Amino acid sequence: MRYFLELRYNGGAYFGWQRQPDMPTVQQTLEQALATLLRQPVEITGAGRTDTGVNASYYVAHFDVAQPVADPSQLLRKLNFMLPGDIAVDSLTPVAEGAHARFDAREREYRYFIEPHKNPFTRHASWQYYVPLDVGRMNEAAASLLEFDDFTSFAKLNSNNKTNRCRIMHAAWTVDERGVLRFTIRADRFLRNMVRAIVGTSVDVGRGRYSPEEFRAIVASRDLSRSSAGAPAQGLFLSDVRYPADIFERRTFQGER
Repeated sequence: MRYFLELRYNGGAYFGWQRQPDMPTVQQTLEQALATLLRQPVEITGAGRTDTGVNASYYVAHFDVAQPVADPSQLLRKLNFMLPGDIAVDSLTPVAEGAHARFDAREREYRYFIEPHKNPFTRHASWQYYVPLDVGRMNEAAASLLEFDDFTSFAKLNSNNKTNRCRIMHAAWTVDERGVLRFTIRADRFLRNMVRAIVGTSVDVGRGRYSPEEFRAIVASRDLSRSSAGAPAQGLFLSDVRYPADIFERRTFQGER
C-alpha cells in the first residue's frame, strides 16, 4: 500500500533532504520515525532533493507498507509527536500503487526571500541584505529566463545531471509592504544550486553590477564561471509540487512561504 505525505521543514539543522552517511537529513529522520511507529523498515521517496540548509514550506514524499495503515489520522498525530520541531507532516493519503512522488511531479516552485533590514526573528528564513536593489531591473532579468531551456550557467559542477535543460513557466520578484523581496520561480525541474545561483546573479543586477542584458548574456553563454556566487541557503524554500489530478491533488493550504 502506497501513501503520499505532505510535509514542511526548516532545513537549517539538516544536510539536505537525501539520506547521507553519518549526517542528519530530513529523509533519514522521517524514515526512522515511521519505522519505529510501523515496526518495519520504511524507505521514503521524496519529490526531489533540497540542499543543505534549504527549507520546504511544502514537500511531498511517498512510502510503501505491506498492509494498509489502520488509522491514518492517529499515525499522523504520533508521527508529528515523535518528529523534531523543525519537521511537520500535514497529511497522509493513500494513493495508487504506481503513483510516484518524484517522477509524477510536473511542476515545482521555489521562493526566495531577501529582507532589507536586520531582523533577529527571520535571520534563519531570509537573506538579510542591506544594499538597495532595483527590483524593476531584477524583474526584467527574470523575464528573460523564460526564453531559455539550458541553464548550464547556473548548474553546480559535478552534479551528474543527464541534462541541464529545464522549462521555466514563471519567474518574478515582488516586494511586500515591509520591503521584503520575494522571488518566485516555477519549472518542470531544477538543477542543484540553480535557484540560489539565479538569485545571486539577480542581486548583482539589482545593485548595478550587471544590466538585464548582461544577465541574459550570462544565461545564453552556458558558462558557470560567468554567474555570481549562490545566495545563502536559508532564504530558499521549496513552496509547491504539482501533480496530474489523477495522481495527487494538494490537500494543504498554501501559506505565505
